[in-house]
Amino acid sequence: MILELIDEAVAAGAHEHAACALFGLSSRALQRWRAADIGDDLRTARRPTQEPPDDRERQQVLATLNAPAYRDLSPRQIVPRLADQGGTSRRSRRCTAS
Repeated sequence: MILELIDEAVAAGAHEHAACALFGLSSRALQRWRAADIGDDLRTARRPTQEPPDDRERQQVLATLNAPAYRDLSPRQIVPRLADQGGTSRRSRRCTAS
């Protein structure tokens, strides 16, 4: 639907980036959709929901974040380091199992 509307607007003389902007898309997103031949709006795709961490998991995360080796780092720095070490949690195993 969105692709058809954008094509219609462009055929009527609109610039592609302006037509995309009306739908909150970038021109690059439109290019990816067309290149992958995946059809329309991926933003409405159903994604699996994830349950919030339980108290034990939350305490484990806080303990890791406050550990001397990590306390001066951001989560963006900590997560790759933990992944490089091969550490897994119940949550990451659950995410990769599906």
